[in-house]
Amino acid sequence: MRFIINLLITALVVFGLAHLLPGVSVDSYITSLWVVVALVLLNLIVKPILQILTFPITILTLGLFLFVINAVIIMLCDYFVGGFNVENFWYALLFSLVLSLVESVIGGMLTE
Repeated sequence: MRFIINLLITALVVFGLAHLLPGVSVDSYITSLWVVVALVLLNLIVKPILQILTFPITILTLGLFLFVINAVIIMLCDYFVGGFNVENFWYALLFSLVLSLVESVIGGMLTE
């Protein structure tokens, strides 16, 4: 049940961020739900592979390259989900940073 609530809240955050960031757009709340499902699947399947392949760069940048990997995941989500559009890499990076920050805050509030 907690997983479904987390998905719904994340979809709401994605929908809100799409309206706040000028380079990100989402057609509807249903589309933002599909974005969240795609993000979950991409984070489960693609992200570990990218982390292994880019491990030396991640070590050299003291973990900051993980933000680039998150932006790539957002760009892949843009490719796979119709109705979700991210204009360029920099908007994907900003979107992933803000989404991670908001998710951390919300996750902290849900556990208490």
